Amino acid sequence: MTRDEPDARPSEARLRLLRTATRIFYTEGIHSVGVDRIIAEAKVTRATFYRHFPSKDDLILAYLREVHQMDHAMVEEALAANQSPVDPLLAIAGSIARNIQSPGFRGCAFLNAAAEYPDTNHPVHQELTAHRQWFLDTITMLMTQVHEETADPAARHFIMLRDGAMAAGCLSDPTLVSETFLRGVEGLLRINSERQSAESTR
Repeated sequence: MTRDEPDARPSEARLRLLRTATRIFYTEGIHSVGVDRIIAEAKVTRATFYRHFPSKDDLILAYLREVHQMDHAMVEEALAANQSPVDPLLAIAGSIARNIQSPGFRGCAFLNAAAEYPDTNHPVHQELTAHRQWFLDTITMLMTQVHEETADPAARHFIMLRDGAMAAGCLSDPTLVSETFLRGVEGLLRINSERQSAESTR
């Protein structure tokens, strides 16, 4: 099974545990939440918890993979609905902006996890690193269609804009942050589109 494939027919208890953990880990942090709290709120037995997740780390990894699936679905939707070079990137940026303005927004789940798991050898840190590499690869691929020569730095610029907006959205007016983020992405895409147009007319 690849990391983008969901578990086959998960049980109701597993789904309940994962939904509970996803909500609490995102809103309150990972280290601050114990297994007993998750078991109590998910209304399962301790034996049921450990049957599905042998350790808390296994549950944390499942939580991050669940968030990855949501991001992956968002990207797939943008790719399916938009055909021009810039439109998928604008759609992804729009989805990010809406997320920042959504009730209960607490920043990027992966950046939050990185702050709690700085050890690069820890499986949780490796999971979030894999997610960020996937996102970078995806944005780079899309930027290649806008202007191939500058795709790599443009993709990194896009992600820096995204990361900054995700952090600022928790600390400032989320509407203003979202608008600023979108203007930054639009400017980035305009510059690279103009480069491509200039080169194609030579």
